[in-house]
Amino acid sequence: MERVLLERKVLSENDRIAAELRARFQEHGILCLNLISSPGSGKTSLLERSLESLPRQDRVAVLTGDIQTENDANRLKRFHFPVKQITTGGTCHLDARMIERHLADWRLEDLDLLLIENVGNLVCPASYDLGEAAKIVVLSVTEGEDKPLKYPSIFFKSDLLILNKIDLLPYVPFDIDAAVDNARKVHPEMEIVKVSCLTGNGLQEWMKWLEQRRTAYKSLLQETAS
Repeated sequence: MERVLLERKVLSENDRIAAELRARFQEHGILCLNLISSPGSGKTSLLERSLESLPRQDRVAVLTGDIQTENDANRLKRFHFPVKQITTGGTCHLDARMIERHLADWRLEDLDLLLIENVGNLVCPASYDLGEAAKIVVLSVTEGEDKPLKYPSIFFKSDLLILNKIDLLPYVPFDIDAAVDNARKVHPEMEIVKVSCLTGNGLQEWMKWLEQRRTAYKSLLQETAS
């Protein structure tokens, strides 16, 4: 019982900080997106291709989380957008306090889009609000098509499913139609994009989704302010 109460206290504190972050993001007009997946599903590769496609004058920044190393941040820094590595030292997810701390010396008024790459894990990140406007779950075809049924929480909470590494479909026993069907069983309104970061197939659809979400977010903030 004490462990349950402690967990509730931790999540309550996280939610408080996340609410403050969300208010700050809205104040500065920053769309914050939280990318979540199993290890190796291709989040960093997706961010590489995304940053490569964005105009250099775009006001975009990235926070990338891992238990150890700054490897992912080093891969992303070559695109000359602000990037920081969050090294958790063993924690299997990012939390709102980590985001708050790593944003401390960034001028939020200079940003329009914040992309957060969470620690590779489909379980714990589902419970931690980071102040994001939306969660995005990435599932690669090297995993099982039943992942949405095994880990329903993150699929239910995500606005978008990115089915990644579709270039491998001829070589792996992955039923992409079953994966889509399973995702829709958990979240019927979930949007789904199929991509290959290697060949570039489907990346236009992902970038189109991203631009549409940015436009819709700006419009929502304008309506709220009027």
